[in-house]
Amino acid sequence: MGNVTVSTPPRVLTVAGSDSGGGAGIQADLKTMLAQGVHGMSVIAAVTAQNSVGVQGYWELPPEAVRAQLDSVLGDIGAEAVKTGMLASPALVEIVAETLAGYAAPVVVDPVGVSKHGDSLLAPEAVETLRTRLLPVATVVTPNLWEVEQLTSVKVEDEGDLRRAAAAILELGPTWALIKGGHLPGEPVDLLTDGVEEYVFTAARLDNRHTHGTGCTLASAIASHLALGEDVPGAVGKAKEYVTGAIARGFPLGAGIGPVDHAWQWR
Repeated sequence: MGNVTVSTPPRVLTVAGSDSGGGAGIQADLKTMLAQGVHGMSVIAAVTAQNSVGVQGYWELPPEAVRAQLDSVLGDIGAEAVKTGMLASPALVEIVAETLAGYAAPVVVDPVGVSKHGDSLLAPEAVETLRTRLLPVATVVTPNLWEVEQLTSVKVEDEGDLRRAAAAILELGPTWALIKGGHLPGEPVDLLTDGVEEYVFTAARLDNRHTHGTGCTLASAIASHLALGEDVPGAVGKAKEYVTGAIARGFPLGAGIGPVDHAWQWR
């Protein structure tokens, strides 16, 4: 055996919910991080009972359990980027926002409101906490059109509305907004802006219904590339390439919507 120099890969923390089906949430986040070459760590905020046909239930962790996980990881190991997903309740959003406000690493907020199946994953009273406490600490926030409407009341009906949606999100305080236009008719268009610079990402619409976990995967890939040293537009570009490949190879699982393939580059 020769001398092998081991260096620690960049560290990325996800704060989100567990998906028992393995396609979204913490499980998708960690798979995505591995695929991007970073060390993934997790703070679990909620546990879902979930499979390919829907979310059958969810249980929030006690606030002290979430706080202890955050203190544990950030106090000893640290992170070069953080991604947040399903935070469920006002108390949990509050704890995460408070901790991250005092921590000097980029934060990617996926403002999870509802699952692919239409199941609500955020208490209605938590929307306001998300809006006023967490979005101001975000480096990038990645809402889909439904989440844009939930957070700002702006209804996006065509590509022309994306800029208005982004402006409304930026007013809530994040540095960058990535408005995901995947639910628009026609070719999917995403708009990334900090209010000054604008980047448009387009991808072919893939005829594949196995898209469970796309939002979690995209946000985690962005956080991974920020940890690897990319700027925000660069990180979003690389994350989009990874997710597009993963959607193209999404596979059937169970009786419902299958997941994207996190390992598509290796298969």
